[in-house]
Amino acid sequence: MNVMVAEHIGFCFGVMRALNIAKKTKERTDKPVFTLGPLIHNPQAVHELEELGIHPINSLDEAPGGILIIRSHGVPPDVIEKAKEKGFEIVDATCPFVKRVQEYARKLCEEGYRVIVVGEENHPEVIGIIGHTGGKAEAMNKRRIPVIEDRDRIGMVAQTTQSIENLKLAISYVVERVKELKVYNTICNATYMRQQSTKLLAKEVDLMLVVGGKMSANTSRLVEIARNEGCETYHIETKEDIDPAWFSGKITVGVASGTSTPDWVIKDVVEYIKNL
Repeated sequence: MNVMVAEHIGFCFGVMRALNIAKKTKERTDKPVFTLGPLIHNPQAVHELEELGIHPINSLDEAPGGILIIRSHGVPPDVIEKAKEKGFEIVDATCPFVKRVQEYARKLCEEGYRVIVVGEENHPEVIGIIGHTGGKAEAMNKRRIPVIEDRDRIGMVAQTTQSIENLKLAISYVVERVKELKVYNTICNATYMRQQSTKLLAKEVDLMLVVGGKMSANTSRLVEIARNEGCETYHIETKEDIDPAWFSGKITVGVASGTSTPDWVIKDVVEYIKNL
């Protein structure tokens, strides 16, 4: 089986940074170390952290105290304040590019704009961004389209893992309805490069496997992009998810991954396919 791997693949800067922060934090302390939610959206990477003694919690009430690492997606400011009140030492592993979106959203809100975040309303990154506007910003996506009035002054940012196509759709929808629209293109460059390389690869292969956590927004976006190119595509987390029947009649298989997928998981998938 011929295997082609996307040009841009594996961990992005923000994910590597968050993992390094978590590991170094554990190395320097005997205190219990927690992350509020999974540090990144990849079960295999999170499991490795748990083996090191870094445990995810879903609520501040689940731990008596210790060190709390803020996930790469960020959190609303009030969450950090509540954690401090409970006695947690805070280590902030929020991706710097996510912090930039939070700052732009806050700035737009202070300037009097009605702030729209192009992204999934239930995604932790978007929840965090909205939190930095005091809850005033609104999420916008294909399922959730705000009512726009011509007197509105709209400020727009995007979840860092959104596709450029989704941002363009949001801009075109809003710009026809208002006289003032201020947009910050906050899609992460690493995300964009992975989307572009996935799109190009999907044009060249008979089958695409996109490797990454099922909860990973950027991985799901790659699946959507590959399928939009008309390529048969499957979203897998590890080689154990692969069905050999998928490869019947196929000559060339493409492999892409989200920004939170470990290299060793990608290598296992590639080797598995080559040995079919």
